[in-house]
Amino acid sequence: MMKFTDRWLKEHLDTDHSLGEIVEKLTMIGLEVERVEDKAKLLAPFVIARVTGARQHPNADRLRVCMVDTGSGDPIQVVCGAPNARTGMKAVFAAPGAFIPGKNLTLGVGKIRDVESRGMLVSAFELQLSDDHEGIIELPDDAPVGANYAQWVGLDDAVIEINLTPNRADCTAVHGIARDLAAADMGTFKDAPIKAVKGEFPSPVAVKIETPDLCPAFALRLVRGVKNGSSPAWLQQGLTAIGLRPINALVDITNFITYDRGRPLHVFDAAKLRGNLTVRRARAGEALLALDGKTYALDDTMCVIADETGVESLSGIMGGEKTGCSAATTDVLIESALWNPTNISQTGRTLAINSDARYRFERGVDPAFMLLGLEFATRMVLDLCGGAPSEIVVAGSAEATPRIIDFPPSEVERLTGLAVPLAETRRVLDRLGFAVSGESARVKVTVPTWRPDVESKTDVVEEVVRILGVDRVKPAAFDRGEAPRKPVLTPIQVRTRKAKRALAARNLVEAVTWSFIAHREAELFGGGKPELVLANPIAAELSDMRPSLIPGLVAAAQKNVDRSLPDVALFEVGQVFRGDAPADQLTAAAGIRRALGKPSGIGRHWQKRDGEVDAFDAKADALAVLAAAGAPAQALQVVPGGPAWFHPGRSGTIQIGPQNVLGHFGELHPGALEALNAEGPLVAFEVILERLPEPRTRATRAKPMLDLSAFQPVERDFAFVVERNVKAADIVRAAQSADRKLIAGITVFDVYEGPGIAPDKKSIAIAVTIQPRDKTMTDAEIEALAAKIVAEVGKRTGGVLRA
Repeated sequence: MMKFTDRWLKEHLDTDHSLGEIVEKLTMIGLEVERVEDKAKLLAPFVIARVTGARQHPNADRLRVCMVDTGSGDPIQVVCGAPNARTGMKAVFAAPGAFIPGKNLTLGVGKIRDVESRGMLVSAFELQLSDDHEGIIELPDDAPVGANYAQWVGLDDAVIEINLTPNRADCTAVHGIARDLAAADMGTFKDAPIKAVKGEFPSPVAVKIETPDLCPAFALRLVRGVKNGSSPAWLQQGLTAIGLRPINALVDITNFITYDRGRPLHVFDAAKLRGNLTVRRARAGEALLALDGKTYALDDTMCVIADETGVESLSGIMGGEKTGCSAATTDVLIESALWNPTNISQTGRTLAINSDARYRFERGVDPAFMLLGLEFATRMVLDLCGGAPSEIVVAGSAEATPRIIDFPPSEVERLTGLAVPLAETRRVLDRLGFAVSGESARVKVTVPTWRPDVESKTDVVEEVVRILGVDRVKPAAFDRGEAPRKPVLTPIQVRTRKAKRALAARNLVEAVTWSFIAHREAELFGGGKPELVLANPIAAELSDMRPSLIPGLVAAAQKNVDRSLPDVALFEVGQVFRGDAPADQLTAAAGIRRALGKPSGIGRHWQKRDGEVDAFDAKADALAVLAAAGAPAQALQVVPGGPAWFHPGRSGTIQIGPQNVLGHFGELHPGALEALNAEGPLVAFEVILERLPEPRTRATRAKPMLDLSAFQPVERDFAFVVERNVKAADIVRAAQSADRKLIAGITVFDVYEGPGIAPDKKSIAIAVTIQPRDKTMTDAEIEALAAKIVAEVGKRTGGVLRA
């Protein structure tokens, strides 16, 4: 991400275009605008006011009752708890109805300890301008009462945030963004030359590079006699607008140049350094207390800047707290260097440090601006802090070999269909900083040093087309040819889509969880193998590739429970990992239900639908997924029991024979829930989509996608008394076998054991849907089919119709 303000951009771009036009053009040239924050609109209700009186609150020791003059009408009474509220001060006032961004509330008239308050005097924290909430904002005496605070202080500047692609290192600078806009005819690029600052004495500090592969070049300069106070208002406002906290003039200068020119720098308090500097690899046992207040353990893969006492800075990422600049700094050493992008990225990931310097160095900074950046910083230090500069000391070389691309101008039309004259191509490239030589069918394009991403003629075409406008490229129809189109989706992709639709239709909400889980959880769910442990996990609790989707779903459910949402029904379809071989990376569909998170709208059912979820809900979900994914229903077997993370008496396994286990369902084991820090009971299921057999391919007539009968279906209910060990699925299969063409569906809607039924028997009731295809069935035909159903159930299960 890159943030800048409209006013900051116009320091580099002379333009009359509106903010909306600039935002639209940025996206069109490949610099996608993520959002625009209009501070003027957000802070419009806040005005400058004067406190005409402040007396002690009659009912509270720490509150004051203030009378506030807002420049219009009578003074307004405000109850204020800030310790600095006093008579005569000027502050920022918000009237009732104003939205307070720092507190995320809309202000109203209220009573505080029985005293009415008709507004608020706000702090910088409440306006999201800083973290200071110890007191209300104090303004100077010349602040105009009644004026809009944002306009007066210069905070009415729109903030633009763009989502940079990793290749555009040049646009981590406002200067580079302005260059692109100027090339797209949005104004005139202001590229004032940076003048060298003559050194007044030799630098007393030298630098030695021991690792040229990690640091090709390093430059430094000492400035003596500086006065390091607060930076000027324009600089503080610019940094504050983009979310940076002003610290002091020296640090603010380096932050400004980082964003303005994409050139990270570092400033050392020279009095705190001992001897000369050395750029080297860190040594075993070394550590650095960095500017963020954290101590980092270093190793020999990391590049550091050290003096005679030890490490003082983590190269290209963050400086050390010991040599940081403060208000007491009088001699400052300014550093500008080039660092190996790969090493910067690796070090940042290893230490989990994300800094503005790392963001730019790992993408690649302009080597030609190393010395110019140092000169720029020197001039700003002299202008804002005074002092006398030394001569520049340089170690290594910042010279970059120019990249020249042999470019045929016709390549633009060949790749995009856009006919662009050579003169127009030359104009675009010249404005972007490329040098174009030659007038023939092939020209030489010299790539500027700030564009390391442009490596080939294809990249040059991209530059031309994005500036001229991708919308100028005419759409062309894709030639489909005479042959029929082959399926685009693979079988597993089709199953994944169908599984998601089936589960969403059963009132489960899709979740997307981490592909990593804690090692103890991986072991609990059949994983924890050494080959599935991450070498560099993003967090300690995300150390292993997941062997199951259930732990992530349980964690998501528990987060809902913690927020007073106990009735949860979630599902996920994603990869699980049972080993490091490709065949061990499988696609699973899993779901969980908790409390009252039952499916709804499924008609009559043998269970009561007003209680908590149980294992049969998970079973129904699993079977629905398998049916949608194309599993052969007649071949499915459900057997009791499941893996150790399921309750042994309240779980089951779905299989096609003992050698092909498709998945499991049931209530999660209390021990598993305890290990996952989750409250139960929870029911879950998980099936592996790859284990479904492929449908048989045979030459048949193509069936219509929606095969509806013109005749009314008939539903008949049957209740069979069977032995207690007979499974309901056996009765369903027996009834189905009576006539597979006419019987469209069978559901179990009642199971009864009790008075009227022998102790060793039970009653199972099914609803059979009969769907005629050719004609309306007569009563005699329906009765004949019903008799056949009764006969088949009796023959296969021993069941008899219940009287």
